[in-house]
Amino acid sequence: MNRGQSPPGGRARAGPPAGGGPGPPPRGPPGGGGGGRGPPPPGGRRPPPGPGAAARGRGRPPPPPGAPPASGAGGPGRGGGGGPGRGGPGPGRGRAGGRGGARGGGRRAAPPRRGPPGGRGAGGGPAPRGGAAPRAPPGPGRAPGPAPPPPRGPPPFVTKAAARLPAILLMGPTASGKSALALALAERFPVEIVSVDSAQVYRGMDIGTAKPDAATRARVPHHLVDVIEPTDAYSAARFCTEALDAVAAIRARGRVPLLVGGTMLYFKALLEGLSALPQADAGVRAALDARAASAGWPALHAELARVDPVTAARLAPNDAQRIQRALEVHALTGTPLSALQGAREARGTLGGHLALALLPADRARLHAAIAARFDAMLAAGLVDELRALRAAHRLDPALPAMRCVGYRQAWQYLDGAIDRAALRATGIAATRQLAKRQFTWLRALPATRFDPEAPDLVAAVAAAVDAQLAP
Repeated sequence: MNRGQSPPGGRARAGPPAGGGPGPPPRGPPGGGGGGRGPPPPGGRRPPPGPGAAARGRGRPPPPPGAPPASGAGGPGRGGGGGPGRGGPGPGRGRAGGRGGARGGGRRAAPPRRGPPGGRGAGGGPAPRGGAAPRAPPGPGRAPGPAPPPPRGPPPFVTKAAARLPAILLMGPTASGKSALALALAERFPVEIVSVDSAQVYRGMDIGTAKPDAATRARVPHHLVDVIEPTDAYSAARFCTEALDAVAAIRARGRVPLLVGGTMLYFKALLEGLSALPQADAGVRAALDARAASAGWPALHAELARVDPVTAARLAPNDAQRIQRALEVHALTGTPLSALQGAREARGTLGGHLALALLPADRARLHAAIAARFDAMLAAGLVDELRALRAAHRLDPALPAMRCVGYRQAWQYLDGAIDRAALRATGIAATRQLAKRQFTWLRALPATRFDPEAPDLVAAVAAAVDAQLAP
């Protein structure tokens, strides 16, 4: 049986009554409410139906002929003639005129609802939560309005407003498994990765920096990868500016920034600001490079010990990049670098964040992982990659890109200064020294620490992230 029809044997059965008497009054038009209320009960108390019966008791005159129905679009009662339950076209809870329509007899017709067109029963189902309800069809002489917009689904991550979405900082020494953990988190949370790696910014330096491949970057968005050419320089100040821009854009998309890497100076700059130091000066650096070429960097280190003993005490005699920077700052300002590094200036606001650190408890296992990774880089073609870069660019070993671990040793190998065995040994040793410096930085940075060898690492880190992202 159709839900829009009266049930057999109901109080509004069609046809003449037994005995051939007159039949019930004709039913009013669909949606006419009480126009078809059936014969009066014994006693004759009920007034005869009329065209204004639907509005009786409310003081509203009957609508003129041809007028569009009221906002309920289904007439009075809980659903007009053949209409929905609580207003609006389409099947709903009403049964061919609701409780005051074709069922005949019964209680007085209810007035039309004044809710939004369609109401709860419009279109045979509930109105979409959070979106606009379907509009009633236009009446005569009324141009149809614009179509309602389609209901929008929730953003990818809705537990917090975009501006309040925390950034997740994932730090750790080289070869500790940061990249694999970041990709595991990307399968559980709507993140975009921001690389915190001073070597991955260089284009063409893929193998020696363990850069994510194209398929990985297509699956999970990565930022601050392949930013500059190997002939260019990249500073912590530029990183802060570009990283904060990337974080803001990720948050604006309703997603979570996941900053991953092992360049601890960059993390420190984001969290604490940068020292108020002068910009690099090409002329001063060229003069220092010329002096180092003739006298050697240990001689310039001895000079630094005279003007800035605090900085010289923490630098190795052959740490060309840092010795040069310290002497450059002193030449430009007349003040030791160590005296200027205490005054920090913020270049932006990272906002809410959760800092996570991978700290291997077993150094021997980390050293084995470092050796295995460097062997994998050699097998993948690290030397050939550097050979191609040297052919494509005007490079020299003093450039910051060529001082990166692995490339510095490969350069010496291509120049014939060391053999293949020495390339492997010095590359692994330099990587272990890098990891040791990263450990020192990590101990000074506030972060929740995890052992990367823990069997439940992914679950434990995911739980910490989930707690931070919860509303």
